[in-house]
Amino acid sequence: MFPILSSLIILPLIGSLFLIFIRSSEKNTSLKYVALFITFTNFFLSLYLWKIFDPSISTFQFVENRIWIEGFINYKVGIDGISILFVILTTFITPLCIISVNSTITYRLKEFLIAILIMETLMIGVFCSLDLVIFYLFFEGGLIPMFLIIGIWGGNRRVYSAFKFFLFTLVGSVLMLVAIIAIYWISGTTDIEKLYELGIQEEYQKLLWLAFFSSFAVKTPMWPVHTWLPDAHVEAPTAGSVLLAAILLKMAGYGFIRFSVGLFPLASIYFVPLVYSLSLIAIIYTSLVALMQEDMKKLIAYSSVAHMGFVTLGIFTFTQQGIEGSIFQMISHGLISAALFLSVGVVYDRLKTRQIKDFSGLVNIMPKYAIVMMIFTLGALGLPGTSGFIGEFLVLMGTFKKSIITAAIASIGVILGAAYMLWLYKRVVFGNLLKTIDIKKMVDLNKYETLILSSLAILIIVFGFYPEPLIKTYATSIDNFINTINVTTELSLIEKIK
Repeated sequence: MFPILSSLIILPLIGSLFLIFIRSSEKNTSLKYVALFITFTNFFLSLYLWKIFDPSISTFQFVENRIWIEGFINYKVGIDGISILFVILTTFITPLCIISVNSTITYRLKEFLIAILIMETLMIGVFCSLDLVIFYLFFEGGLIPMFLIIGIWGGNRRVYSAFKFFLFTLVGSVLMLVAIIAIYWISGTTDIEKLYELGIQEEYQKLLWLAFFSSFAVKTPMWPVHTWLPDAHVEAPTAGSVLLAAILLKMAGYGFIRFSVGLFPLASIYFVPLVYSLSLIAIIYTSLVALMQEDMKKLIAYSSVAHMGFVTLGIFTFTQQGIEGSIFQMISHGLISAALFLSVGVVYDRLKTRQIKDFSGLVNIMPKYAIVMMIFTLGALGLPGTSGFIGEFLVLMGTFKKSIITAAIASIGVILGAAYMLWLYKRVVFGNLLKTIDIKKMVDLNKYETLILSSLAILIIVFGFYPEPLIKTYATSIDNFINTINVTTELSLIEKIK
């Protein structure tokens, strides 16, 4: 059988090695063409994977298993309905990031493209891993290229933001590594499929859950360990912000589903009040903070924290609608957040500022930009007919089944989301055109920007009206996932009664 998952993982890495041998030049377009060829090849390969994927099967498919260290580390990869869409999202977003560097990266272009390709390898590896050790290596390995992307090609405070990002996420993950070693000591394996079958003893679950939670909460990020995200976004180059918001945050949401709930269902149920509380604070508090921002990137960064609050809320409802909504919300947010950061990058490239007060009336000179920005704004606030609505609606439906009060409080976040996104759009796009020389020189979207932003806008609208292809892909896997949790819970209750 053709190792399609290993091919998806290793192809960007091979591309990065190939780039090393191309003579470096800041204006050498062959560097971008090679990187684009590699990433588009990976994207089409992932679409082929989606085509041959059987959504009616709940178990892992295309499994590859190779022993690295006998009894401890197996290179084992596979996908199910939950993970395949994140693989496709990664392969779709990465070439858009490379196209966007057309004018934004003015030095060390080769090194930047190599970092992007290595990032793609590591991100795909996270979503395909079926061994805890391999997952951890991919999960933590992604810190290094992102640290370099922020620290080398970022803004004025890039070094501070890069170290803050690195230290927050690394410290949070140390406990997860300890937990993985403990799981091997308890169960004698780090194979995820075997651990699902064996289960983790109830007396160990709470401590292990907290260890994994320490890593995923920082990476999501949840309140109060979210403070690294706005700084990282503000200082990162546009492509770095896109990868961070669209993919890296989703690795933590995926981890909550696959590991926190999948391996420790009893502990997950026990800690539901904690997750609900932190999720609601993230939704309400960061939405209010977003309303106070004067930097466009910072506003969108805080909105990401609020949107990921809906994700964690939906996952821990343990309902079909809640978990389906969380996955859909992550895919949708990946598209919308990427589009918003790319839109900010468009005006920043022209005016070299992200301050909202420096823009007004852009619709008069950039009508194409105003149209696509409107679509992204409406998607971010969850308007029906956009992909943003589907995920939030399903999450709230699942939450209402578990707690009406929790769902009602979360609904306030939808209103606040509309407030800060419409406020941003009104001040930047509408109003009188500022009478400054720089603004009058601004031009509308070029062909590359039109290609990137229109492709994202089309997907946001298509999945808003027709979400079935996405939901159909993971529905069976989620159904089996929830049934397994219910069975585990019932067996635990029976044991306690005995």
